[in-house]
This record gives sequence, C-alpha cells and structure tokens, in this order.
Amino acid sequence: MKAHSQRAILIMVALAVVAAVVLAMLPAPVAVDVSTICRGPLVVTISDDGRTRIRERYIVSAPLSGRLVRIQLKPGDPVVAHETQLTAIEPADPSLLDPRAVAEAEARVKAADARLGQAKPRLESARIALNHAETELGRIQQLFDRNAGAKQELDTQRVIFQQAGNEYESAKFEVEIARFELDVAKAAMTRGSDDSGRHEWSFPVTSPISGRVLRVFQESATVLNAGERILEIGEPTDLEVEVDVLSRDAVRIRPGNRVMLEQWGGGVSLAARVRLIEPSAFTKVSALGLEEQRVNVIIDFVEPPDKRPPLGDGYRVEAAIVEWESTDVLTVPTGALFRDGDSWAVFVAAGNRARLTRVELGHRNDNEAEVLRGLKEGDRVILYPGDRVEDRTRIEER
Repeated sequence: MKAHSQRAILIMVALAVVAAVVLAMLPAPVAVDVSTICRGPLVVTISDDGRTRIRERYIVSAPLSGRLVRIQLKPGDPVVAHETQLTAIEPADPSLLDPRAVAEAEARVKAADARLGQAKPRLESARIALNHAETELGRIQQLFDRNAGAKQELDTQRVIFQQAGNEYESAKFEVEIARFELDVAKAAMTRGSDDSGRHEWSFPVTSPISGRVLRVFQESATVLNAGERILEIGEPTDLEVEVDVLSRDAVRIRPGNRVMLEQWGGGVSLAARVRLIEPSAFTKVSALGLEEQRVNVIIDFVEPPDKRPPLGDGYRVEAAIVEWESTDVLTVPTGALFRDGDSWAVFVAAGNRARLTRVELGHRNDNEAEVLRGLKEGDRVILYPGDRVEDRTRIEER
C-alpha cells in the first residue's frame, strides 16, 4: 500500500514537471489594447480649409473723367447709402465738355438703364420664391406640430426658406446698385453736357450702399478716366465662407448640408449650411507640387451676425462639411481594421485568444466605421494589432 502511494506521488511529480516544461515552451501571451463595440452617433465629413468673405461688395468707380479730390475716408469708416460723400470729381480739362464726352455719358446712361431692367425681373422672381418658401415652411411646421410631418422635412424646408431669403436680399441689392449707377450716369451726362465754360463746380460721388469702407484704391488727388476704381465698400458682418474642395469630394456635397466651422480662433464650432456648389472646377497646385481639380463650395452662417463671433473678411476657417450622419450606428474603431485579402477584418478578443473575424463596413470617417455585418454590440476588438497577433494567438489585455 505504501509502495502504491509512493508510485502515485512520483507520477504526479512527473506530470507536474512535464506540464511546467510544456508551459515554459509555450510563447508568452501578446499584450494588446482592446476596445468594446457599441452603438452611437457617426458623422462623415469632408474637411478642407476655407476663408470668410463679404457676401456683397461694391467697387465705386469714377463716373466720368476728371480730377479726383483727395479721399479722406479710411478702411473701416462707416458710410450711409446716398448720404455719405466719398469724394468729388472736378474738371481737369475741356474734354469734359466736348461732344465725345456727351456721347459717352449718354451710352453709360443707356447701359445702366439696361442693367436696371435686367435686375428688376430677378427681384420679382426672388420675391415670389421667398413667399412660396415661407408658405411651405408654415404648412410643414403645422404638420410637424400635429406629429404628421418629419423633422428632416422641416429642417430641409427651413434651409430652402433661408436660401430664398438670401437670394431675395441679393436681388434687392442688385436693383439698388443698378438704380444708383443709372442715377450717377444721368448726373454725369448733365454735367458733361454743360457748355457754360465754368469750372467752379465739382461732381460729388456718394456711397451707393450702407456699410464700411473696405479698401481705398486711389487715396491721393489725381486725374482719373471714367471707370477707374476709387474704393471698395461692403458690409463686414454680412459674411459667407468659400471652401475649395477636390472635385471628387464635391460630387458628394449637396446644398443644405450641415457644416461645422472650426479652427477660427475660438473653442467651439460655428454652425453653417452649404448654399452653393459652383458648377465649374479650376486647377490648383498643392503643397506637394501636384495639380488638383478643385471646386468652390459657398457656405452660409446659420446664426445671425449679432450672435456669432466678430469674424472679418478673409479670415481663415476649417470647414467640416457633413456628407452623412446618423445618431444610432454600430461602429468599430478604424484602428482595429486591416485588410484580409479583398475584405476588411478585425481580431476579436475571445477570452485569452485572438479570433480573426471578417466584417462588412458602411460609412466611415477617420476614427470610426459603420459595421454592417460580422460584429455585434459588446464584442471586444484588438486595436492596432501587430505582426505577432494572428488567429488563435494567446493575448492578454494591457
């Protein structure tokens, strides 16, 4: 009996030694980082640098040839439409009074009158479109209040209404400018046809719009020809954003897409919407010396000027244009993804083993991707698996 017990002990010791040798020969488990698959929001954006610009700017030109009186206004000075005198033009020589000058003045009157005639129908069309958009917005709002309409449809109509308002303001601005140019041309013709031979008069140049002086092209007194630039006027608070994106990205952008403006100098994103994707692309050389086809995307701020930071003309921003978004999507970190043949795959942490799993992906951004098949909520995947991780490899979490 004693000999039997000793034999059993020796067998157990031998098995323990063999097990220890086997364990010693096994490779050590690979330390890995693990992330848990969960549901949540996913936003896919197209990001690029842009700059702010004043929506409507007006360059004041000399309405007739003559000597320009020195301009006292500086960039930033406020001006009032039809009240603030920007400068004046005085006769420089008898050419102001000759028949050719009169004929040129008459031609400018006709051209200005034609521009006014073209602008008025556009204003009327913009007014009709704005009224229709407002009516539709009211109808959809009533349906939504009665739980008979979709929130997305209401948001879309709000964007349409805002765009119609912008178009109406732009058309109204165009009519005002055309009417001002007509008035100036008529006044210039009156002065140019004066054959009294007196040179005591001067032709005042008043501001066509209310706003601020942006640039002064010709500050000192000098002799100018008709049509030469004098200064530029605009409203600095009426801003839009111009972003040039690659043409392959532009085809995925639609008017009304949500935009997040970042890196403008503040700690929060500014809300905006895409108004226009310009129909024509242009060639731009990248920082690496490569020629790229790019397209300008015009973006409007959502908040009114008094509720957003005091950005100015030509300020740099980084625009993240939302191409697609959802609030409830099963997502996987892109750091867990790798190619396995023609498919995407991940390593799932199953106990203390890595299990190779192929997945089917949908939308994705730089950090996360939408999972269509292959994973479920709660699965744990290995982040940034190295060459040491293979199917069935022993792992341990860091």
